[in-house]
Amino acid sequence: MTAPAFLLKWGSYGTGNGEFIDPTGIAVDSDDNVYVADTENHRVQKFTSAGVYITQWGTLGTGDGAFDHPGGIAVDASDHVYVADTRNHRIQVFEPDGTYVTKWGEYGTGDGQFKYPHGVALDSEDNVYVADSSNNRIQKFSSTGTFLAKWGSYGSGDGQFNYPYGVAVSPSNLVYVSDEQNHRIQIFNAAGVYVSQWGSYGTTDGKFEYPDGIAVDLWNIYVSDYFNHRIQKFDSAGTFVLKWGSEGSGDGEFEYPIAVAVDSSGNVYVTDQYNYRIQKFGKYVPPVPDPVDPVVPPLPNTTTTSGRLSNPADGAITYQLNSMTADEDVGSQYDHLMALREITNYDLRTRS
Repeated sequence: MTAPAFLLKWGSYGTGNGEFIDPTGIAVDSDDNVYVADTENHRVQKFTSAGVYITQWGTLGTGDGAFDHPGGIAVDASDHVYVADTRNHRIQVFEPDGTYVTKWGEYGTGDGQFKYPHGVALDSEDNVYVADSSNNRIQKFSSTGTFLAKWGSYGSGDGQFNYPYGVAVSPSNLVYVSDEQNHRIQIFNAAGVYVSQWGSYGTTDGKFEYPDGIAVDLWNIYVSDYFNHRIQKFDSAGTFVLKWGSEGSGDGEFEYPIAVAVDSSGNVYVTDQYNYRIQKFGKYVPPVPDPVDPVVPPLPNTTTTSGRLSNPADGAITYQLNSMTADEDVGSQYDHLMALREITNYDLRTRS
């Protein structure tokens, strides 16, 4: 299948507005504004869907609103912005303009504690799911940070993880986790019950080399296949649909794509980490096949044809087909045939 169309890109290496150093997480709000975790600059930057800079917030530190390598980022139904403040081992919440709201978490292994959290996502009820990466688990919280559940442990079995990195939640509240160093995607229900998985180490379709970012829309799953320098798209059951990207710095090429997001129109945004930029791609539209003219079987050579349809109530209706030959245009023959059918249908209607 053909890859989605490249639409635009923005960003370059630096510390200025619209510049990045090792950007990671990306998310889109209800107005299709784009939020990027500018990790090595210890800030969040906000842009329009066209890549126009709007605002930023954050600096290196441990205080409210400060960050130490922000990673994953997500937006709830009210456009509150949730940021995994990775090396501060916490989640911070902000208004869309960057105003600080709340935080929770600290370093540790207990409920509500984290060791280098990365991915963050929200479900339809604004519950928050966090990929607690170095604890090899997912933790679930209310929107205000109340601990609700956890699942996972180190390993390669069903429901186990080896550095879970990204997390996304479908409209039906299925939880998709990129199990980075097991090179697979695992699916769970909202209570953490294992559902299924797909993927293994490799470079062919449906295989991964360190899958990181993950995003969902109504029907599809998008995965940033980090060391394969590509995005892979799957249906909700994990069946491969298409892929795009290769290593490079040109349009549609990537240098370690680490995160992906989808807007309300189906456009796809990719954090192209070591090209220090965001790339935007259009919604994939399957090609429309060329139209095929209907095949009308040729009518045989005829002479003038006439007949009668008897209608006792209204009298007889006489119909006639004009003389046709094999050389006559098929369309004209078809018109004659349709005229005859209409006469017949009319007669049947008058008899009912």
